[in-house]
Amino acid sequence: MLSAVNRLTDSDGFRRAVRSGRRSGCSTVVVHLWTDPDAAPGPVRVGFTVSKAVGNAATRNRVKRRLRHLTREHLPALEELPGRAVLVVRALPAAAQAPYAALGTDLARTLGRVSAT
Repeated sequence: MLSAVNRLTDSDGFRRAVRSGRRSGCSTVVVHLWTDPDAAPGPVRVGFTVSKAVGNAATRNRVKRRLRHLTREHLPALEELPGRAVLVVRALPAAAQAPYAALGTDLARTLGRVSAT
């Protein structure tokens, strides 16, 4: 579970990250990262989007729990970004059948791409 300071709950944050942030994707997830280097440093806020195309409610919740746990492991690296950052992780339909290890590999690869640019 992510701590309360790391949860992205407002729609403006989601919209800003998806429309203005850097994006990287693979077969199971798409990651949007928006950074504001001029803002005071603060915790990275993370939000998740899992549409009905992924599966029924139980499947969507399982995918979201897996992604939340995997993302929590990458938070220390994201905290090193200058300023304030907002991360949105969007699950694609292939995430429902992907094994946990494959989801972790895809998430690490996409996070590496968006945080490097």
